Amino acid sequence: MNFELPSMWNLIISTIVFFIAAWYLNRYLDEQGISKCMTRGVLVFSLASLVSWGSGEVVDWTQGPQPASQTSKDLSQLLKAAGQPQP
Repeated sequence: MNFELPSMWNLIISTIVFFIAAWYLNRYLDEQGISKCMTRGVLVFSLASLVSWGSGEVVDWTQGPQPASQTSKDLSQLLKAAGQPQP
């Protein structure tokens, strides 16, 4: 199983980008005169999530591939912290 944990930069950048994208999308939809409703909230959330995911992928791409030993080491540390039995 090839499981890669996101890097710390990925989490930080994508979180910041999510809030910025949601703010700009809300502002744009306000300027267009679209009323605030459940559908608009879902649209903003979905688009901001896509933009955030894309920014996280760009961050991972700029860092290059991680060695497999580092990835498995991170996974065992995560399982140990969660109190789960290790594979």
